[in-house]
Amino acid sequence: MMKQLSIVALSLALSAPAFAEKEFENHNRMMDHGDGHLMDATGGMVMGQNTDILPGGCDSIAATKEITVHAGHKYAEKFPGRMFAFDVQEYQFEPCTKLTVNFVNDDEVRHQWMMHGLPKYLYPKGMFHLEVTGPGKVSGTLIFPPGDKTYLVHCDIAQHMEKGMKGQLKIGKGDGDLPSIPGVTAYVIQDDYSDSKPEESLADTVVEEMTDMKDKVVGNNSFFSGLTVIGLAIGLILAPLLARKFKGMSAGEIFAYCIALIKDGVDLVVKLIGWLIGLVKK
Repeated sequence: MMKQLSIVALSLALSAPAFAEKEFENHNRMMDHGDGHLMDATGGMVMGQNTDILPGGCDSIAATKEITVHAGHKYAEKFPGRMFAFDVQEYQFEPCTKLTVNFVNDDEVRHQWMMHGLPKYLYPKGMFHLEVTGPGKVSGTLIFPPGDKTYLVHCDIAQHMEKGMKGQLKIGKGDGDLPSIPGVTAYVIQDDYSDSKPEESLADTVVEEMTDMKDKVVGNNSFFSGLTVIGLAIGLILAPLLARKFKGMSAGEIFAYCIALIKDGVDLVVKLIGWLIGLVKK
């Protein structure tokens, strides 16, 4: 009897909606909340939509365009080390173009296609934002301002942009390329998948150079000279940290802090000498 109940419970659990894949949804019945903000209860959202108001400096609509943008894990396969991506990483349009974006999410998670830096008098928060939770499509329209500028388009979900879901959109000639756009521009911090030895840290480098200098000047037989070199190395490493620590402090406060620091150092040296003496006596 217990075995039969367990089988029934397992069957019910596996057939529950939580385990079922979400069907593709076309989010075309969203509620308009004003100011170009539309959304529904099933994960579709448009923010900053503008279908008819011309930005300042645009006498008319220069062109009417429509694009379809796909977002998903499979589009990152051609970019080593990336997890998410758009199917296209670069776009270019004339100033004052009216653009409709059909944003398609091919994953089971939430993705976005958004732009920042638009005129705030026309686009609340200076942003145009499309969002879909799970497989589905949402569409939104905006009118680009005049001038040559390059905009970042990206997914703002935590770590999605860092993992590759970003591109650049140029108005006119643009004003340069953005860094770290997959397949378009070089990464600011290049991924390294080699098994080469990592570079030495700053502390290791400073200590090594100071030790070499001490060997050339005083030889290897002076214990206290060695301590002096180590002290200088530590001082060089700590100097930038102390500069930030002293920022905004008065001369008296800095002096008192240094006295306390010296006292702590002396106490540490005394303890170290005591420990060394104890080792010798043994």
